[in-house]
Formats: sequence, structure tokens, C-alpha cells
Amino acid sequence: MRPLYTFTIFLSAALLFLVEPMVARMILPVFGGSAQVWNSCLVFFQGILLLGYGYAHLSTKWLGPRHQWRLHLPLMVAAAAFLFFQGFKAPTTAVSTGDPSFPLLGLLASLIGLPFFVVSSGSSILQRWFASTNDKDAHNPYFLYSASNIGSLLALLAYPLLLEPKFGIHVQTRLWQFGLVGLIVAMGACAAALAFAGKGEIEVEVAQATPPPVTKDRLQWTLLAAIPSSLLLGVTTYLSTNIAPIPLLWVVPLSLYLLTFILAFARRPLIPTKWLARIVPLILTPLALAIILESSEPLLPLAIIHLLGFFAAGWMCHSKLNDSKPPADHLTEFYFWIAFGGVLGGIFNALIAPLIFKTLTEYPIGLVAACLVRPTPIDAARRAELITAFRERYLEKGFSPEEAEEKAMKKYPSETFNRLDAIYPVVIGLVTLMIIVFVKLEGIVPSPVRTMGCIGLPAIACFLAVDRPIRFGLAIGALFLSTGAMHVATDGIVVASERSFFGVHRVTESDTHRFFRLTHGNTIHGLQDRQNPRTPLTYYYPNGPIGEAFKTFSGEDRKENVALVGLGVGSLAAYGEKGQHMDFFEIDPVVKTIATDPKYFSFVRDSKADVRIIMGDARLSLAEAPDHKYGMIVLDAFSSDAIPVHLLTEEAFKMYLQKLGHHGVICAHISNRYLDLSIVLGAIARDLGLKTVENDDGATDDEKALGKQPSKWVYLAKDTDDFNGLEDLGSPISVEPTTPAWTDDFSNVLSVFRPGE
Repeated sequence: MRPLYTFTIFLSAALLFLVEPMVARMILPVFGGSAQVWNSCLVFFQGILLLGYGYAHLSTKWLGPRHQWRLHLPLMVAAAAFLFFQGFKAPTTAVSTGDPSFPLLGLLASLIGLPFFVVSSGSSILQRWFASTNDKDAHNPYFLYSASNIGSLLALLAYPLLLEPKFGIHVQTRLWQFGLVGLIVAMGACAAALAFAGKGEIEVEVAQATPPPVTKDRLQWTLLAAIPSSLLLGVTTYLSTNIAPIPLLWVVPLSLYLLTFILAFARRPLIPTKWLARIVPLILTPLALAIILESSEPLLPLAIIHLLGFFAAGWMCHSKLNDSKPPADHLTEFYFWIAFGGVLGGIFNALIAPLIFKTLTEYPIGLVAACLVRPTPIDAARRAELITAFRERYLEKGFSPEEAEEKAMKKYPSETFNRLDAIYPVVIGLVTLMIIVFVKLEGIVPSPVRTMGCIGLPAIACFLAVDRPIRFGLAIGALFLSTGAMHVATDGIVVASERSFFGVHRVTESDTHRFFRLTHGNTIHGLQDRQNPRTPLTYYYPNGPIGEAFKTFSGEDRKENVALVGLGVGSLAAYGEKGQHMDFFEIDPVVKTIATDPKYFSFVRDSKADVRIIMGDARLSLAEAPDHKYGMIVLDAFSSDAIPVHLLTEEAFKMYLQKLGHHGVICAHISNRYLDLSIVLGAIARDLGLKTVENDDGATDDEKALGKQPSKWVYLAKDTDDFNGLEDLGSPISVEPTTPAWTDDFSNVLSVFRPGE
């Protein structure tokens, strides 16, 4: 009995977490590959999971565990038939403009909504069926939840490591369809086992006589599930934006999230909840300092502390969930409220936060919430023992009974909220603000070291309140709130910050007031020098690869029409000549707003060329241009974590060639700390018969001081003569004949991954 149910629930969970990255793989490249796209996918999956758990709860309640299969199995067959007749239709283009959150959710619903709904309900239904059998462990089926999460974790890790590198999307989806058929057979076997080895109707009715959960229980379950869900999305976005812009980094936090469920719901918990309550502040206090300092180096230790903080907080919350779980007959409702909390946390981060916050404020909010729900390290019985001991000690010293009682109660105050719990954080916030105001009035330029000096003592004061969860949580919140007024960045003073679906963009001014810089996390997207405003900097320096390309094709050799994918701050507009037309293709409206604001950047305004900014997905917009219009196409969308894979496929390059004029050249910017994209371009060029020149350019210390950054560019053309001398600036790309080119059906980011420098 148990092996059958364990295998079936394992298979159900594995299918869930295979289809999530698989469908996200189909969606992410088209919508830009940013962490926010993945977060929106997670919200969709959480929402359907909630519907699945709601269906499991209501259908089991109305039909009973012994008859629920009469509805569920036909529904599973219908979902399988839907997939086999319609199939997975991968999208090829994104929405043209605006926030794609809701179109993305609608696309997911039509693509996988019904099958995911059916499979998502399997874990809850199977556990409830098992609780109605005569197995010796039927009274406590929650151990199956660990099996479910183990299946989820293994499937999640197997996808990027085994499935994606070996098979294209078409094969992946077909394998998943056959897996669904196998699940239907296994569910049928479980239903048959329940019929032959189930409890009698009277036994089931007696088991259902336990008191139902009350409103307080439901609120607690919802909150304890919402906080880790919010932190999951928060830490994923923060890490991939501010620490390490590595593709597929979301796999690590999600794996840890599943691991916390496995550990929390194990038959014998590894660490008691009260110990976790002690561990969490030890990690979250230095983590708060790291966030306030906006630290991005050293990469590995910082990534570890963020992941440890998330892991400890999530484990603690899920451990409290396990401590408060109801009897088995209320199991489906318990899982429903857990799913409801997960959806609330996901909606807050993915849909609400980008609209109301200009920075990643939702991440600190999640950390503060985790601090607030910490169990009191000293339970009520232990507290009473300590109060009695201290009272007797003071009585022995000659204090009156009233004085002894007062001192003992002061040493171990009531667990309920009191005035000091509110006053203490306010004082910490005010003291921190006073320090900040003093620093600003003295004209001291903020820096990480000076910031540490400002907040070091208040942070220690926060930790001193660790035995009072509410006081400690509010104190950490006050620290976050007050230090937000410093506007400190490692590269200068923040003068503008805007947020869109694609991330947080900040304009910073150097401490010398000479440079304006646009950054997305720790990725630079442009720089302008007030003293030399017409000189493009960073990766676009005049003596760099792209500067040499525009110098080669200038004057009489200039290209009349140039297409540029990716706007940045408009640096390349500085190379425009009179009579030339430059079309920038940009998907993020915030980038356009910043790049065209002369208070910060004037490249677009001052260009001698006729500059046009076309909003929308570049592949979709460029496809609408007349054939053979452009003499040069510049691809500049691959330097950060949000690499739009659909712009790096054979199908995309066939379209570029169709838009490229006679003797035209494609220039691709592939500077990237974590991906060696020259392999991708080399394989595509080999299959399409294109010539390549890879120009990997460095920068001296003097050039870096003037704003130049090392960069790597690849020139591609149909014939070597089309390079007009650029072939002397680099060497052709050489790839193995067996190296597969990326297509709309196949890509393997891990195959080109390399550690950052």
C-alpha cells in the first residue's frame, strides 16, 4: 500500500516540477529572460496549485475519499486528451509593448492550465485517500508530503542538468505527456487499492468527528506559507539582479524552498522549531547589513548568506506549519490554506511590488515578516520556571516579594506586545536617521565603509532585542526604513530610480559629479561624461570593437540605415552621421524614458543621425521592417542576466539576414561574465554559412578611468569582403562540428556557462 502511494505521489510531484521549468523555458526567452518573468510564471503555477488544492478539498468533502476517484480519474483523462490533441504550442513572439504580466498569465493558462490543475491536486488527494485506508500509518499521512517534495526537488534539478541539454522542447513535451498517462494508471491503481483496503464507512465517519480548524488556525497557516513564498521570489530577484546575474539562478532558491518542506515535514524533524528561531536572527542581522550596503562582492560569500537567510527563514516557517498541522481528516483544507498563502506571497512580489515600489523593497519586507513570526525562543513553561527561580533569588537577597516579582517579570517580560516593543524600534530608527542627517550635513560622500559606520551600532542594538520577536522584527524594519534615506550606491549617489516589469533601473552620479551611469542591478548599461558628452563610453568606446566598426563604415562607406537592438543610454547614437537613419529597438519603456532625458543622458538628443526608437520585442518589431533595409544590424541585448534567447537562434538570424542589405554586417555584443556566447554565434554562423570575426578588446587603467570597459563583439557577414577590413581586428570563431546551434526548439544555457571573473 505505502510503496504504491509513495511512488504515485512522487510521480505526480515530479511531473509538476518538470512542467514548470519546461513551460518557463518556452516563455522566458520570448519575454526577455528576466527574473520578473520567472516570478510571474511562479505566480501562475501557485495560483493553479491553489485551485487544485481547493478542488481536492471540496470534491473529497462532497464525494468522500472512497468515491472521489469517480470525478478525478475522468478529469485526468480529459486533461491528457486535451494535451494530445492540442499539444504544447510554444509562443514565438512576446507582446509588443507595456507590462506583459497579464498576457503572460493568459498564455500560460491556455498552454498548460488544465493539465497542471489536474496534476497539482494529486498530492492532496492521494494523501487523503491514504488516510482512509487501513494502513498502520494512515492516521498520519503527512510523511507522504516529504515524498512529494523529494519528487519535486529531483525533477527540478533533473531538468536543467539532464533533460534540457539532451532534448528539444518538442521531445520534452512529448515525454511529459506520456508521464501524465503513467500517472493516470498509477492513480487508478491507488483508487483500486483504496476500494479493497479502505476503512469502512463507519470508521471514516468517526475519524471525521475531530473539531474543524478555526479562523486563527487558517490565518496562521496562510501567513506562514506566504512569507517563504514571498522570500523565494524576493531572493531570486535580488540575487539575479544585484549579486550574480547568472541564468537559471532561480533553480537554487526554488530547490532550497522545496528542501525546507522536506525537512519540516519529515517524520523526525532534524532541528526543532525553537532552535530554528534562535538560528534565524544570527543570519538575518548580517544579511540586513549586506542588503543595506548593497554589497555585490565577494560574490560567493554574499550569495551564500542570502540563500542561508532565505533557507533558515523558510525552514522555520514551514516547521511552525508542521507543528500546527490538523488531524488527517482536515488535511485537504490544511493544504488549501498553505497554497493560498503561497499565492498571496507570489502575487505581492510579482504583481503588486513592481507597481508600488521603485526598488526591490519586497525582499526586506519578507525578511522583517519572518522575524516577526519567529516563535518565542523561551516557551511558556520554561519562562515560568525562570521567573520562579529569579523571584526566589531576589527574595534571598532581601528584596520584598513585590520587588522580587517586579524584577523577575522585567527580566522575562510577558510575551504579549507591550509599549517597549513599539518604542524600541522607533528609537533605533530615529538614532539612525540622526546619524544619516549628520553625515549629509557634513558633506561626507556616502560609501559602503561609511555606511557601515553609520548603521553598525543600530544593527547591534537590533540584535540585543532578539529574545522578543516582535521587537526584533520591528527594529530590523526600522533599520531598513531609516537607511533607505541615504541613497547610497557603490558607484555613486542615486539621482533617479525607476522600476518596470523588466527590473529596477538606477541612474547614479559619480562622487566627482562628472559621470552619469545607468545600471540594472550590478550590470552597467551606459555611462556619459559631462566633460565629453559626445564620446560614447563603456563597451562603446571609440577605439573599441563597435567604435572601430562605425569608423570603418563612416563617410562614403557609411550604412544609410542601421538597426540597433537594445537602447541602453543611447551611446551608439553618438556615431550617427548626418543623413543616416538609426532605428533603436527597445522593449522596456523605462529605459527609453531615461535614455531620452537630457538631465542624465544626451546621446539621442545630440545625435547627427535621424534617430527613431521603436518600442516592443525586437524580433517582432524588426520582422515588420522592409527586407534588405539595413546595412548594419547591431545586437546589444546580451550583456546582462536577462538574455533574450529567442534573439540568438537560427530562426532569428535568418530573419536578420532577410532584413540585411547587400554587403551588410551584423555586430553582436557578447560581453558577459557568465556566458560564452561566441560558441552560440559560431554554431549559427557555421550552419548558415556566415563569416565571423571575434574582437575581444581590453582596457588600460587610464582608459578605465575615462570610462572605457573591456568588451567582446562578433562581426558576422555573408562574405569576408563585406567586413571592409574589420577581419584584421580579430579572428574567426571556431566551433566543433558536433556543437548544436540554438534554435527556437533547442537551447542549452548551461553548455555555455562559465564562472565569472
